[in-house]
Amino acid sequence: MTGKLGFRLGLLLTVAILPIGLISIIQTLHLSREAERSTEIALQGRTAAAAAGERALLQGAIGTADALGASILTLLDDPAACSEMMRQYVQRSATFVYAGFTSVEGKTVCSSTGQVVDVSGSQHFQSFLESPRTQITAAQRGLMSGQAIVAVSQPLYRDRDLLGFVALSLSQDLLRSTHSSVYWAEGARIVTFNRDGQALSGAMGDEEDPTPILPQGQSLASLVALSDSSFRAISNSGESRVFSVVPVVPDLVYALGSWSPKVTGFAGLNVSRFAAILFPLALWAVSLAVAYFAVYRLVLRHVRELRGQMRRFALGDRSVAPPVLAAAPGEIRDVSETFHNMARILIRDEAAMEEAVAEKTVLLKEIHHRVKNNLQLIASIINMQSRVIDDADAKRVLRSVQDRVASLATIYKNLYQAEHLDSVEADRLIRDIIGQMSTASVMNDNSIRVETELEPLTLQPDQAVPLTLLTTEAFTNALKYAGTPPGEDRPLVRVQLRRDPDGSAVLSIENSLGANAAEPEGTGLGSQLIEAFAMQLDSEAQIEVEDHRYRLELRFVPDLSQTAHDEEESRRVVLTSAARAGARH
Repeated sequence: MTGKLGFRLGLLLTVAILPIGLISIIQTLHLSREAERSTEIALQGRTAAAAAGERALLQGAIGTADALGASILTLLDDPAACSEMMRQYVQRSATFVYAGFTSVEGKTVCSSTGQVVDVSGSQHFQSFLESPRTQITAAQRGLMSGQAIVAVSQPLYRDRDLLGFVALSLSQDLLRSTHSSVYWAEGARIVTFNRDGQALSGAMGDEEDPTPILPQGQSLASLVALSDSSFRAISNSGESRVFSVVPVVPDLVYALGSWSPKVTGFAGLNVSRFAAILFPLALWAVSLAVAYFAVYRLVLRHVRELRGQMRRFALGDRSVAPPVLAAAPGEIRDVSETFHNMARILIRDEAAMEEAVAEKTVLLKEIHHRVKNNLQLIASIINMQSRVIDDADAKRVLRSVQDRVASLATIYKNLYQAEHLDSVEADRLIRDIIGQMSTASVMNDNSIRVETELEPLTLQPDQAVPLTLLTTEAFTNALKYAGTPPGEDRPLVRVQLRRDPDGSAVLSIENSLGANAAEPEGTGLGSQLIEAFAMQLDSEAQIEVEDHRYRLELRFVPDLSQTAHDEEESRRVVLTSAARAGARH
């Protein structure tokens, strides 16, 4: 903004006419500021004085809660005596309508009503558990008193252990009656509210809603940041008002005062300030208009046209090179010709680069395809070899090798079918492998029930390969040791893949065990491979055996650094062939 020609022109004109009105403006504004500050301080003082009675009651309630807390600690083991003490205190006091202690379990174990009530579901109790500190809130119908009250809650500790909170309730009518009308002119209003923006008492109308008297675009919560200040704004009811915000109980309760500008004197200050600035401002505006019109015709409109060409080119308009601004002054025309030549070169070079990238992508996919075909051929040869071998152990070993080779083939199949060569959909990959292996699984002439719960997860090939091979080994073991548990008609194998809120991914493979089955021992090649693949993922497989279930769980952190790097590059670079018409940015 400050580097634009229009701004610089306006700045020069401002400096030129500055001596004319500088002295008058400075003097008038100085006097206006002093008068405004004095008015703000006076209004803040009137607001604080009007809320002085409520301040005394609330501070007294906080002190009383601290004092009652010491007595409650001694009587906490005798709820009846504690409740009797609270009842007598409320009867002797003309201020409070309820006093009690609520435990962290949400039970009013000690109260002036003598009742034990579960308040754990109330919003006030939940708010206290989230932030165990002194709280002052309002309710149109108290849970214990049934009246419109303002509740003061003070946490109670024994040593460092939080036991609950001491609550004292004051009638809203009592607090409202303390707002002194002596300090207020006709039409003035006051509302007190807590630090969370909840109205406590004041001029809120029959519906107990302070919204009509608040400034537009502001809530009570946002006014906390404006404490110890006065300002002018339009209220939600459409009136022009002057507002003042002052603390009543520091960091707990605030007061908002609202009154007519005519009573405060703000209107006269605005008129004098406007008159002091009017003459030099008019002179500056006329001079700026004349000069700007001349500069716009000669320079600015050509600069803006050239800027528009550059922006459209950067956003992907590469059909033709931008035209040269022939009607512009010589200096701007030279820049336009240079940009025209540069655009032609970029369009030519980007077309060549796009063709090269497309060719390399096709070649890389072809490599993945051929690797997949070779691995499938190896798996077929192993299958043919296993058919001519009679030894059961040899057949089992060859079948295990065949499953591992088939898993690798599935990985490369997903690589050449993927839209992006640097990422693999792990859930789809695992689903394909499970489908290949589970269709032929048979145990004791009963089909094994296979369940999968796979959430979408995208990984880089460096993580997808060991994860897939680990899944193959673990699933093979699950099929091998799966047994029919008591109460079921057939064995079960369950495979789960999910993302946790902390960003980590969890792979879980579980199989059922028979009634007399022994815990599987991981001492073979499969267990060694599982351990090796888990180390490649910077993790360790966890084994659990309970309730006729054998579960292997692996928790690891997906490596998203490459994806994040690509996103950052796509945001930073816009002059690419991907920025052409129809592309997404």
